Amino acid sequence: MSKIKPSQGAPYARIMGVGGYRPVRVVPNEVILETIDSSDEWIRSRSGIATRHWASPDETVAAMSVEAAGKAIADAGLTPQQIGGVIVSTVSHFKQTPAIATEIADRIGAIKPAAFDISAGCAGFGYGLTLAKGMVVEGSAEYVLVIGVERLSDLTDLTDRATAFLFGDGAGAVVVGPSKEPMIGPTVWGSEGDKSDTIKQTVPWDDYRDGRPEKFPAITQEGQAVFRWAVFEMAKVAQQALDAAGIATEDLDVFIPHQANMRIIDSMVKTLKLPGHVTVARDVETTGNTSAASIPLAMERLLATGAAKSGDTALVIGFGAGLVYAATVVTLP
Repeated sequence: MSKIKPSQGAPYARIMGVGGYRPVRVVPNEVILETIDSSDEWIRSRSGIATRHWASPDETVAAMSVEAAGKAIADAGLTPQQIGGVIVSTVSHFKQTPAIATEIADRIGAIKPAAFDISAGCAGFGYGLTLAKGMVVEGSAEYVLVIGVERLSDLTDLTDRATAFLFGDGAGAVVVGPSKEPMIGPTVWGSEGDKSDTIKQTVPWDDYRDGRPEKFPAITQEGQAVFRWAVFEMAKVAQQALDAAGIATEDLDVFIPHQANMRIIDSMVKTLKLPGHVTVARDVETTGNTSAASIPLAMERLLATGAAKSGDTALVIGFGAGLVYAATVVTLP
């Protein structure tokens, strides 16, 4: 018989607060057209993107995260000293070690929290949310900060007609804490590594040892393959998350998918047969694809504008490089 004492965590977990940060500079499609042979009409029709935000040198991954984190902590009615865990999902922090989460934790004023980074691409927020929920329920932390942050402008090839217009920068954060009732549903997540080449970094960092690359690494993707996978496979995952939470589409208030592409979002809405009353996040139009930051940024905007309200039931799903995915149903803070 085990002598280990059982965990003393909360019975359930919930999202208590949300915050976001978008860089000051707004970049319209006209700027993208300076380096690729395309048109504003083509970009809008293929992606739904009209503008995106690009970070200045001062708007670092850490700086943007600190801004978003501060808003989320305040929204949760907490102080930084109460944060017991900091999880950061990003693919655009260029130091292998230490984890940027440790710097962010120090800058916000948290006191010796668990702090670590994860790399799960555009599904990173869902992965972080699931880990935070486990920490709260287990009892290893009472309040956990989850941040999705990217400076994808640093990893964009502005001469690549297929991707130059897609990516933006920003940070989104939520605070996860204890709950007396279930407010974060079971996560349906996974990966399809046999398709990992469909979204990837062009050049591995270790190639620079020999000075071989002529261009800085960038994110590249096979657009049609990614589109088909997202539309057909991710709609199935989204439905599985609804089923796991015991939620029918008629009971759903809000749908917050990863803001990859407007056509993907609209196709998923159609495939899931979401009722007309469901509010759908379409933040991609003015924010672009911000990978791990896209879901919390979209969530923050919906709540800030009144398009969604506290207590609404929302389906969130992220999917991207790997190919990885994560979907769950949450109650909005």
